[in-house]
Order: sequence, then structure tokens, then C-alpha cells
Amino acid sequence: MVEQDECKSCLRAIRVLRVSLVDQLEGQVDSLLDILVSREVFTRDDREEVVCHLGPRARVRKVLDIVECKGEEAAKAFISISSHHQQETQTHPRESNTDQPQPAEYNKIKQRHKDVLTRRSESMLYYNTRHGEKIPFSEHYVHLLLVNGHQGLESKRHEVLAFGQNRLSLQQKSTGSKQIRPAELFSGAAGGRPVRKILVSGVAGIGKTILVQKMLFDFGNNKDHLAFDFIIHMTFRDLNLITKPTSFRELVLRKNRHLAKELDNILALDDKLLIILDGFDEFRHYRRCDVDAFVTEPEQDGEVEEVFASLMQGELLPNASVMLTSRPAAISHIPVGCVDRFVLISGFSLTEVRDFFRRYFEENVLAERMFAVVAANELMLTLCYIPAFCYIVCCILKENKDLCGESPKTMTDIYVQYLVALLRSHTQDRAKASPGDQRSGSVVQLSDVVLKLGRLAFLKLMDHQTLFYSSDQDVAMLEGCSLVSTFLDKTVAQEPGCTEDVYSFAHLTVQEFFAAVYCAMTDQPLPDALRHSASPGEEISNGHLDLFNRFLSGILSERNAKLLSRQVGLCCLGDKVEGHRHRIIMEITRRCEKGTNVLNYLHCLFEQQDPSLARAIQPKTLRVNVSDETLAPMDRNAIKYFLNLTEGNISELDLTKTGISSEALRDLQPHLVRCESLWLGENNLDMCTIQVIADVLQVTDSMTHLGLGWANIGDEELLALANAIRKKKTLKELWMEGNRVGYRALLSLNDLTPDPLTTVVAIWNNLTDAEAESLLAASEGGSLTVNFTDNSMWEAWGKWVFNRCEVSSNEKLVMVLHKVCNVSVHCLETHWAKTFYRSLSQLIKSRMEQCTEDDMRKKLEKFDSILS
Repeated sequence: MVEQDECKSCLRAIRVLRVSLVDQLEGQVDSLLDILVSREVFTRDDREEVVCHLGPRARVRKVLDIVECKGEEAAKAFISISSHHQQETQTHPRESNTDQPQPAEYNKIKQRHKDVLTRRSESMLYYNTRHGEKIPFSEHYVHLLLVNGHQGLESKRHEVLAFGQNRLSLQQKSTGSKQIRPAELFSGAAGGRPVRKILVSGVAGIGKTILVQKMLFDFGNNKDHLAFDFIIHMTFRDLNLITKPTSFRELVLRKNRHLAKELDNILALDDKLLIILDGFDEFRHYRRCDVDAFVTEPEQDGEVEEVFASLMQGELLPNASVMLTSRPAAISHIPVGCVDRFVLISGFSLTEVRDFFRRYFEENVLAERMFAVVAANELMLTLCYIPAFCYIVCCILKENKDLCGESPKTMTDIYVQYLVALLRSHTQDRAKASPGDQRSGSVVQLSDVVLKLGRLAFLKLMDHQTLFYSSDQDVAMLEGCSLVSTFLDKTVAQEPGCTEDVYSFAHLTVQEFFAAVYCAMTDQPLPDALRHSASPGEEISNGHLDLFNRFLSGILSERNAKLLSRQVGLCCLGDKVEGHRHRIIMEITRRCEKGTNVLNYLHCLFEQQDPSLARAIQPKTLRVNVSDETLAPMDRNAIKYFLNLTEGNISELDLTKTGISSEALRDLQPHLVRCESLWLGENNLDMCTIQVIADVLQVTDSMTHLGLGWANIGDEELLALANAIRKKKTLKELWMEGNRVGYRALLSLNDLTPDPLTTVVAIWNNLTDAEAESLLAASEGGSLTVNFTDNSMWEAWGKWVFNRCEVSSNEKLVMVLHKVCNVSVHCLETHWAKTFYRSLSQLIKSRMEQCTEDDMRKKLEKFDSILS
């Protein structure tokens, strides 16, 4: 409880600790209120004003409001009374009802509810299952890997692409994450608190809903060992149909009328209740969950988003456990401060990919042959760790046998084959049913339906929608088309008095592919975000259109355009083809000259697979910036494809914060020797990675600048680099701010300064003041810098950092600000620093004016106040 601090006012203590007081006093507010009245701190009118509020937490807040209004003396008395009362409560705790034997009717309803959950979850929708087909859940559930840990709320890349980069590291990490079984989700403690609120995230098609179904199935069959009496399951697809205020009690009874008689007891024992809310990213109101009005009682009506927010923040049923599932794209709209555990579904393991093939193809020999085909294609194998994509690949192999033609090189290649394979299957089925159909008429009809599906995909993608309701006019246009069921999954959302069909593409990426097909084949203008070059501050996004842009580029390529024309009867518009090629040339040229991030456009170039297009890109300076993107093999392939088709030196290659490994750096080594400046900061560079850099330094005739700031290098790593520099002696500047280099290693550079190393920057390393002075005294020509000074070098440094800030996204700008604002007051008095930080402050103000995201604006405001 609160300890009274005589040095501070009691009123101020109450204000500071308000949130924790609500948590601590919610179970004691009624008895505490009686004591406050008996001690004449509160009047009876005060008591009446408190008890009229619904819910214990709302009552505690009202008590604190009244105390604040009464002043310092009342606050002092309140702290004394509440402290003593809590000590009494801890000494003589109330007996808990949760461990008491429950009435027979309660146990009877509990078993009946488990039977209901078993019946609902025993069969799973196996992607494009035929209508009415039931597949036993126990036969087709493939185990998924879950890892503890919050993987970051804001992703600036397309979630499926980011998944490809992070999957291996997540599955291989041993610290900070571990494999856990669904039954262990609520076990243990997080920071000393019980685990009550869990957020399960994962990319589209990774198996979030299947995980929920698995938990319901095991709970119903008493296989899970979860310490709950009841699990209430709700989907946001169903909640989307609710258009008027409702209560949590009513939400439960909508699909669980069998609980009506015992629902009061079930909700009273909320510590034995688990509420599963599936598909937050599909919630129509997911952007409106930061509410001010809360629901505190199960019978109290409120908007659906208010009921949801109240559950998550503990205002409603504070002791209940809640499990929420969502795609990463929507996580930033969840009140994550109340989440006790973050769980990421990281997809199939390699063994489970093989197992999926065995189950799909049923014959072991055939399954192994098909798996071998995929294993030989790095791109396809990487994406097969997503269960839904694994199904897409199996569809392609089923129709094309063993990819008899050229193996897919790009994402678009795979999806074009997927489209052609399913259309071929559909056409064959129709031909068997109606042998007299003309093929040409069939192709025309197919192309028309593909464009209608593409139009639906495009319009909904622009609105960030992945669910399409039958009441939607765009969906109604497809009514009666047999092809729709080939590409769209259909479920039924049911509410009392309302039943509606809900459609979605088999996978998010399929929707993006169809949207790109529609955009390429019609006069539909490009989205604004792609037609106009965004300012650096606006380029921060969750990568919403990254994959759409790549698909568009691949579809507009000559080889895929010909295939779609021949197989589907779809023809790309000539002006779209030329316009897109021109846009790729202009964007890559502009970004290479300015040094802004170019990775997404390198992927667009890679999707084209046209060497002549790459050779048409002739920037004045070749500055390749792919920083702040965790690079996957697919990314490296796109980078290498471009660099292989360029000639001469690379002015700058920026691999800052790319998570680069020694294997990845070795893969890029032929291009590293062409670099004049190489930036590898903010990566965790181990000795194996340093050895690759050393190998490059021993042979390159080009490299003059090397940046290793905040790269976790120590003395041994620097000594290895120094030996390599002595061999070729071309390096002029070595920047290694914020590392753990000590006196011994820096002293070993004396014979390399000032020739060839004219500049060695080692600020923020492991040096005492005395060691720094000794090094500076031993350094010839002032080449070594371990502190900020007032000279021209730092003025140039300030301009360089500022230029990078100008072309950085807001997210990157904030990361830079965290580092460059870590300077002493003495440094701020220097001339260059005043100019630098004044310019930085103006840039921050400009970005704040343009920023549309509240969270990012608050971060920028924080640094604006520091610099002001």
C-alpha cells in the first residue's frame, strides 16, 4: 500500500499512484467506504454518490475524486485509513469461493458447455473444402510453434514479407522466447503478475483461428489441463453484425443460451472464466478501441468496442482471463499496456511442412517427391512455413505435377501458376459436366470473373478490408458465379435475427495478387501512395501496399503478361506496362542519388526479370540504402540481382540495422569489394561477421569509409580489423561509436594514424577519462576522436547525420534522436552543435506538423521538448 512520505503532499501521492490504487482497492471499496464515513472523512451524501456508480473500479475512482476535492487533510486521512485497512485485509483475508465445491447444477452446465464446444470444434474448415464436407479436427491439426515475447507493435514492412525474415531467428532463439504448448499459455507469471491477458499474433494464414479451435477441442475433451471452468468464444466476424449498444451478458447468451440459468454464477467466479476473442484485425471498429467510456458490469449496455476495451483493461470482469488473436497490422490499436503475455505463432517447422505435404497428397512417395521439388526452391520453401501458403503451393503442384516448366523465380511467378492451376481445374470440372461448352467462350467468361474478383480485391485492399459481407454491393455482383468458390472462402456470421455470408480470399496475399491483376488489366489508376513519391516522413507505414506493388510489377513483366494472355485471356494495358517500367527507372535512380531506402523498388525490378530494365538505371552516384530492414534471402536476391547488372564502384552501401549475419555478408562479398563507403552500424557483429569484413578490407581497392557504430564490437574484433587494414591500407575513415572497445585495442591503431586512417571515431566506448586523455596525447595529427570537440570534422559529422535524418522515415528519425541527443551540456555549447541541433529541432517540428499517427507524434514531441 502507499507509504506516507512526509516530504511530499498526500494529494500529490494519490494523483501519482491513482492507477495502482484502483487496482489495489477494487476488492475492498465497499468496506473502505464504510470506514471513511464512520471516521467522518466522508459524509453519507458522499457515500451515496459513490455507490451509484456501477462496478468496483468506477467506485474507487469516485472515492479518489472526492478525496482530491476535499483537500490535503482528507488525503492524509484516506492514506492512513486505506493503508491500515489493506494490512488488516492481508492479515485476515476473505475466504475464496473459487475453491469451494460447486452446486450440482453448476457442474452439470459446465459439462454440457464442454460438450457444446466439442461439437462445434470437432471438424475444421480445410481451406477450400467442398460444401458440407467435414474433416475431423484430430486428423488434420498440425502443431504450431508459439514463442513467448513481444515482437514489436509497429512493423514498417508487409507482414508476410517480414514473417519470411523473422521466422528462422524466432524458431532458433533460445533466450527471450521458447516453444510453449497451448495448455501453458496462462501458466507462470509475467513480472510477478498473474497472466490474465494474452495477445496471440501471427500473419494471415499462420493458424490463429486453428489454434483457437484446437484449444476449444481439447478443453471440451478434458485434454488441456487449463484451470478454467468455462471458455466463452467470440469472433469479431460475428461482433461486426452488432449495430446497437449491447451488454457482455447478452453477447455471451447470443450463442450460448444453455448457460442462461447459471450465467450469474459463472460471471461471479470470473477467475475461472476464459474469454477468447478471435480475429481482432477483422473487427470493423478496430481503430476505435481507445475509449473513454467503460462498461463495468456484465449487464451494462455499451457499444461493442466499449465492451471489448473494458474487458481488456480490466474494467469489466477484472479477474477473468482474456485471449485475443490478431494479425500484426492491427496490433497498434490494441491497449497493449494491459497485456500480460505476448505470443507469436511463427508457423510450421520444416518437419511440419513435410507432414502437411504427406497429409495433402496422402501417398507418401508422391508427397516426398513434391516436397523435394519445393525444397529445391528457396523462395517457395521459405513461404511454406505459413500454413495457408503451404496449401497454395500444394494446389500448384497438384495441377502441374512437378513444375514441369521453368521453376518459379519470383512471388508473382508462384501466384500466376496458382491462378492458372485452379482455373484449369475449374475448367476441367466444368468440361466433364458440360462437354459441349466452347473453350473460347469459357476463357472469356473466366477472364471476366477474374476481373470482377480483382475489382473486389482492389477496392477492399485500399480500405484495409479482408472480409466481404453478402450485403455488400461489390459482393452481390459475383452472385451465381461458380468460380467464386474456387478463390473465396465462405463462412456464415450468425446473430439472433441476422444471418449473413462472409467471404474472404484463401489468403491475404491472394487478395493482393487479384488486386494487382485488376489494376494491370484495366484502366484503374494506381493508388495515390504509388503514383506520388511520398516525403520521407510519410514513407513510414506497415508496408500495406509493398506486396501489391511487387505483384503489379511481376504481372506487367513480359513473361507473365504472355502467360496470363495465353491461359486466362487477360491482356495488360500497354501504357500501364511502359508507365510502370518508367516509374521503376525513375524511383531507383532518384533513391540511389539521394541515398533513400530503395529495397521495395529493387524487388519490383527483380519481379520484372528484365536485365535491360536494370541497365537503363543510370544514377549519377550509386548509393544503395536498404537500412532498417531485416534482410531475408529474398531481399538479398533482389539486391544482388540489381548490383550484378551495374558496373563500377558503389558509392555507398547502407546495411545499417539489417540484422546482417556472417553468412549473409559472405553472400554479398563480391559486391562489398566495390564499395567506397560501407555502413554496418546497429547490427550485432560477431567475430565471424568481422572476419568477412576483414577479408574484404584485405582485397578492396575502393573502400575508404567504414561505419560500425553501435555494432557490439570489442577489442578482439577491432584488432582483427586493424590487421586487415594494414594489408591494403586503403581505408581512410573508421567510425565505431557506441561500442565496447577499450584502451588496448584503440592504442593498437597508432601505427595506422594518420596514414592511412585520417579519422577514427570512438566516442561512447569503454574508456575512462584518463585513458581518453592518454590516447589523444599519443594520437598523431588528431586522427583519433573519443570526445566531441569544436572542429570542422564534427561540423561535417553533424551535416552528414542531418542529411540522413532528412531522408529517414519518422521511425528511423526517432531511433537516431535517441542516440544523438545523448550528449553532454558542454558539447551543446560548441558552434557546430548549436547549428546541428537547431536544424534538427526545425526538422522535428516539420515532421510533427505532417505526422498523422498520435503515437509517433508524441515521440517527436518528446525530443522537441528536449532540444527546446
